[in-house]
Amino acid sequence: MKVASCGIHGFHETIGLDVDQIRVFWTLESDEYAVQTAYRVVVSTSKRDLADDGSINPNATCDSGKVASDEQRNILCKPDDGFRSTCSYYWRVTVWDEHDVATQSDVQTFFTAYPRSQLLPPYSMNQKYMPHSSLIFRTWFEDIENKWKAVWIGDGGDKPLYLRKGFNLARKPCKAIALASGLGHFDLHVNGQPASDHVIDPGWSNYHRTVQYVGYDLTAHIDAGDNVLAAHLGNGFYAGSGTEEDRFFWPMYEDNTYVRYGNELCFFAELHLFYEDGTHDIMHTDPSWKVRKSATTLANIYASETHDMRLYPSGWTSPSFNEAEWVSAKPLTGPRGLLRYQSQPPVVLHDKLEPVSTTTPRPGVVCFDLGQNASIMLHLAVEGPAGSEIIVRYSETANEDGTVLMPDPLFKDFETKVYCKIYLAGTGAPENWRPDFSFTAARYIQIEGVSTEEGLGLPVVRSIHGRHISSASTRVGSMKTDKEDVNALIKASHWSLSSNIFSYHTDCPQIEKFGWLEVTHLLAPASQYVFGMEALYTKIIYDMIDAQEPSGLVPTMAPEIRYMCGPLHDTISWGGALCLLPELLVKYYGSTWVIPQVYPAAVRYMDYMKSKERLGGLIEHGLGDWGRDIAWGNLQANIETAYYYKCLQNTEMMARHLGRTEEAEKYKTWAARVYDVYNKELLITDDESLPYTYYTSRDNIGQRDCQAVAQAYALQFNMVPAEHIPSVQQAFLASVSDNRIRSGELGLKCIFETLIDLQRPDIVLAMARQEEHPSYMRFLRKGETTFLEFWQDECRSKSHDLFCTIHEWFYAGVLGIRPVGDAYRTFVVRPPHDSEFKDVEGFVDCPYGRIAVKFSQTAEKVVLNLTVPVGTEASIAIPENFGSSVKVLRSDQEVMADQLGQTLKLKNGGYSIEFR
Repeated sequence: MKVASCGIHGFHETIGLDVDQIRVFWTLESDEYAVQTAYRVVVSTSKRDLADDGSINPNATCDSGKVASDEQRNILCKPDDGFRSTCSYYWRVTVWDEHDVATQSDVQTFFTAYPRSQLLPPYSMNQKYMPHSSLIFRTWFEDIENKWKAVWIGDGGDKPLYLRKGFNLARKPCKAIALASGLGHFDLHVNGQPASDHVIDPGWSNYHRTVQYVGYDLTAHIDAGDNVLAAHLGNGFYAGSGTEEDRFFWPMYEDNTYVRYGNELCFFAELHLFYEDGTHDIMHTDPSWKVRKSATTLANIYASETHDMRLYPSGWTSPSFNEAEWVSAKPLTGPRGLLRYQSQPPVVLHDKLEPVSTTTPRPGVVCFDLGQNASIMLHLAVEGPAGSEIIVRYSETANEDGTVLMPDPLFKDFETKVYCKIYLAGTGAPENWRPDFSFTAARYIQIEGVSTEEGLGLPVVRSIHGRHISSASTRVGSMKTDKEDVNALIKASHWSLSSNIFSYHTDCPQIEKFGWLEVTHLLAPASQYVFGMEALYTKIIYDMIDAQEPSGLVPTMAPEIRYMCGPLHDTISWGGALCLLPELLVKYYGSTWVIPQVYPAAVRYMDYMKSKERLGGLIEHGLGDWGRDIAWGNLQANIETAYYYKCLQNTEMMARHLGRTEEAEKYKTWAARVYDVYNKELLITDDESLPYTYYTSRDNIGQRDCQAVAQAYALQFNMVPAEHIPSVQQAFLASVSDNRIRSGELGLKCIFETLIDLQRPDIVLAMARQEEHPSYMRFLRKGETTFLEFWQDECRSKSHDLFCTIHEWFYAGVLGIRPVGDAYRTFVVRPPHDSEFKDVEGFVDCPYGRIAVKFSQTAEKVVLNLTVPVGTEASIAIPENFGSSVKVLRSDQEVMADQLGQTLKLKNGGYSIEFR
């Protein structure tokens, strides 16, 4: 047995942690059957303290000692006095197997920032007031080693700018760590090289409440002699720029509701230099830094930028650059938000998308089809005379001649007012351009003022490609089937999901880019199969806490960039993500990290929702099943009351976790009351015209109906009295018997989950394959490569993830993997026996390791090859309609046979299971 990997709950990268305790985890691997019987976690500022001689190390920061336990996740490490500031920590875990044989992990490391300091010192106080008012500000400058040193700087303006600081070192540091932030977004460089592969750092947040900073390990880039730290700063949402040249900026759309977080782009950095002799130097932002305006003169997050190559100061990120014409930076007040480490995965560039076709609809206009719709940053190389103006437009839809098209007449601005403008420097060689601070979803690119051929008197496009931009979340799952149309749907769904995950989870990367909250919990079961989402969901919870209003209301989006109204602002199936995500983090990752932080906010939200109850417990003031018939608003009482009930249960769970038993009982009683009212008002048991019990909606008060979504919500939220479950399942199947989708984004999830429970893949496939909308396959038949916003042939947005709940069905209903215990500690594997799928294979890297499944069936037998990770147990239901024997092989040894009618329970290892 060996320790395969380790990590810290809630953090993707670990350079700049700002907490006084952490929770760690590890995964194990073994070629043979193995069980962890004990563990020991040691954390220290010295690697020497990690040597394991079996005794508690008094020099270690944390030492758990040998703990008899098989737990591998959510292990608390809490120093008595917290972690030291700006310090490297090392940790490792030792595990013992069932034979008491020990094995150690590799040494892990993290670097702290300032765990107990959340604000930058105001420069004006430092320089002017402190000398004359030392007693007033004394406490501000006490304990200075645990406080930030840097100050916010800029040029006082709201247009992109460059900043740099040259410095000379007498010796090479053994470690160099930078902590930096720039608003709206920044790129950091050191000695002519990018500091990382990140783009659009830091993550978007409510800058009045929270500002994220980012950590970079620059050790490999800094040497003795001349060095330079340089940053390029752009607008983002912080100081949105969209009015210039009549460019489109949605928060200014219609009623100009956008109010800037700030009017001055600002940046700060601290560079911590450590030397072998134990000394520690700090270089930080102050007025000695130099600044100048950027060659990018407009940076609009909605994919509009203006860049003048003639203004670009070549070599400005290198130490030898002459900065004589640059001016001193101005110290700025900066944002009001407290500093928080960027815990979620950074945004990076992924797949390269090359054009699959090129057209020239008219002279000077060249159009490219990238073949795949996706969130992208475009890379373009053009050669031409100085001052040549080039326009780049993006679109998810194209006219027949290849030119860009916005099919929705209400949003023509995306066709006419979203574009990038580039001026060439005329160097005589290809000039490369990529947007600095913007991205969009696009498949089609229209470039004006160019040609693909020489001799036409126009700049020539030398190369073009798109780079998919998305979260750096670990990719953890993949699957394929023997049905090509299903594989195509899996691919389209994956691109739709991936194109909407950044430092927040949006539902469209093109038209809105807003942090709508319903997709976070609706798509959590789907996305966790293919992306490592724990750290991102943790950050989204912080965003919701920041967005919560004094009344307790959690709005429909976080960060909240544009104030909506009515149900677009107040809907529990959106705002309820505050209570839903903590439980999902426990379910999928075994992590309780956020519960102490989110519980007070959940209490306030439930108190707010109580004031909205109707008929003693129903909630029905929200958006309903959004996306049905575009925006139907139906089934509010069914859907929103179900979420209310679940939120109350989750608040109870959090109270019990925190040891608040009395409060937990309060929420248990509260939820029971809502359950009773739900069934009193919505459960129909006396309809003699139908042979089953069912749930009605209150869409037309006084009239009864039996919709599939109403039955599915009651079943999936465990709101059906036990004696009525078979009858309600019958009502559900009757409601979907014509294989038609009658739901929006919320209803789809519960419909698919119910069909998984009832083992009816045939109905899901028939729904997906309908000729007319609603239909998934109609999207693909019309040439789409991602899912659209609504069940329409043409939409304003064609990279929406609203309907990606089918991705959960692919993995849970076809590959057959479903978690049962927290973090997949126990899980079931049930591929669709006796279905049209004959060959299915794939894997999911769950928190304990890789679960691999390969399933094939013929008329005579079913063969299931399965890999079960160390520390988990798989349950395999034996299909009743297959013969008289079961053969289970592990490492070519038969370990079980003739288990017909039972459930196989298998510990870690690789298995081949044959049902006849």
